[in-house]
Amino acid sequence: MTPETATEIRRRFLEVDASNAADVLDSLGLPDQGLHPSFAPFPAQAGKLAGWAFTIKGQMSPFPQDGGDAEKMAACAALGPGSVAIWSGGGDGVAFFGELIAIGMKERGCVGAVVDGGVRDLGWLRGLGFPVYARYRTPVQSIGRWKVTAWDVPVSLPGATKRNVAVAPGDFILADDDGALVIPASVAGEVLERAEKIGQRERAIRDDLASGLSLSNALTKYGHV
Repeated sequence: MTPETATEIRRRFLEVDASNAADVLDSLGLPDQGLHPSFAPFPAQAGKLAGWAFTIKGQMSPFPQDGGDAEKMAACAALGPGSVAIWSGGGDGVAFFGELIAIGMKERGCVGAVVDGGVRDLGWLRGLGFPVYARYRTPVQSIGRWKVTAWDVPVSLPGATKRNVAVAPGDFILADDDGALVIPASVAGEVLERAEKIGQRERAIRDDLASGLSLSNALTKYGHV
């Protein structure tokens, strides 16, 4: 896939509702791609997130605080344009990153993050235009407590309808007010095209309803939505 194609796919996904993409995944026999409802936008008005997964894995591991986490910085340096940083690994109670790391990720062309853990510096993140979907917020830093162990490797995140959802590097991530989805790279193009068609039909229904058509007549005209 060329960079231009990847950029265009991402642009189109930004116009797609996660709910419609989830319906398409159901129809393709992939019903368990939703992330756990505990993943929420930070800040609350963070907006839609769409991009290609770049995975970062870590674990709780005490170490001296004065040296930082060189592996974390190396992982962030590997991010590319259009990527979504996927932070995975048991780190309950700590923030995997805050404002300065987010600035660095954005400088690399990363378009947002999904965090199976915490974030901090929310007051400053609000002004970055960098959507983050995380499980919680906390002022407690990860340095000295949790460290990066690998990146660009398969990981898993808590799921909505099953315990874990696998995320491979290059899968597509879509998140909005309804929640977050992992769309396998192998079906991303088909999901996009079919979700766009659903969206077009829904817009037509809304227009007809606004013009006075009753919901029952709209369902007769358009079928199940």
